[in-house]
Amino acid sequence: MAMKADVVVIGAGAFGLSVALHCALRNRSVVVVERETAGSQASRRAAGLFKSVQADALSTSLARHSMAKVLSFEDWAGVPLDVKRSGSLLIARTSRHKAILREEAGRSRSWGVELTETDPADHAGYYRATGSELALWCPGDLYIEEPYSLIQAYLAACRLRDVEILEREPAVAVLTSGGRVMGVQTTGNHIEASAVVDAAGAWVRQVAEMARGPFPRCKVAVAPFRHQLMITEPASAVRATDPVIRVLDAAVYLRPARGGLMFGCFEADPMPLDPRLQHDSFSTDEVPLDVDSLRKRADLIADEVPLASQSPVADLRGALLTMTPDGRFVAGPIPDVPGLWVVSGCNGSGFSFSPAIGEALAGWITDGEPSARLAPLAPGRFGPVTDDRLLRDGAWQYAHFYDPA
Repeated sequence: MAMKADVVVIGAGAFGLSVALHCALRNRSVVVVERETAGSQASRRAAGLFKSVQADALSTSLARHSMAKVLSFEDWAGVPLDVKRSGSLLIARTSRHKAILREEAGRSRSWGVELTETDPADHAGYYRATGSELALWCPGDLYIEEPYSLIQAYLAACRLRDVEILEREPAVAVLTSGGRVMGVQTTGNHIEASAVVDAAGAWVRQVAEMARGPFPRCKVAVAPFRHQLMITEPASAVRATDPVIRVLDAAVYLRPARGGLMFGCFEADPMPLDPRLQHDSFSTDEVPLDVDSLRKRADLIADEVPLASQSPVADLRGALLTMTPDGRFVAGPIPDVPGLWVVSGCNGSGFSFSPAIGEALAGWITDGEPSARLAPLAPGRFGPVTDDRLLRDGAWQYAHFYDPA
């Protein structure tokens, strides 16, 4: 079947749907194609956390803008979205991590983030303070209880604006003619479009390589790694009003979830998992899970949060995060392939940055002028990069998510 649109987005996760929605808000016709179902890969398995304290001024600005957008989602998108305005605690227990946290706090305050030193016992029922830790209270932080609700909100807002969502319809080629991209061929449709956005998550490199024509072999500088989290059975020590907690030296995060406790960590030796090396129908459902590795990391905070290591597990999730060599997103036009755009390199934060990144990329696509916010994140900034470097640097960025030293 022949179709025509201004923009085709490949991938219906948080990034892809945000770009699609914001292009539609700019009166562009949009088709989204998805090999599985919307939000079924990394987005549905996200932690749903939104964090004010970031590594640099640009990331801080994007993070705060995303938080403002999810809080006002119904105002600009026309669809309600439940957001927990919980605040968060950043905790450091070693002298080195206390120094890192104080340095981060100083920078973040200069970028407009509200932070105060506090006693964790004043905020969280599930955390047993020792009195020796450094804890900073971030009242502006928030989370989305069920991450899939953001996907549902994006979908509803897209459909209000006549965005076509083609699920279970894989893209099989990025069409080109005369030295530029002209559309997408799926298993069921030939879609003509002057702009194609590769938002395929862990499959982003495969999609970029579908572009045929007088182009070099397209290579997006990302490497996928497994990320895991678990949710415990309900526990009376967890209050629905408790905040998010991040313990920097243990590289873990926690929050209330379904009456229990969500616990996730950034492993020191993360597992790379490239879908290009798997069978054609491989999906995130097949990512191998290892609850023992989570329990071992939970043991690092057993004195402060015994629930994390002792409570029965009600839900265990695994997803693939796309990591870049510098720990920042890739968003913008793919060099030397006119009409092909990419949004990837979630680096563990794609879900929470999707409102701001999607808005900025849609502006760049529709206005034709580089986005001041995204220009530093352009995919061409790395130049030629080997797979070995992607794996080495991506693993480092993952393992040092909370520890940039």
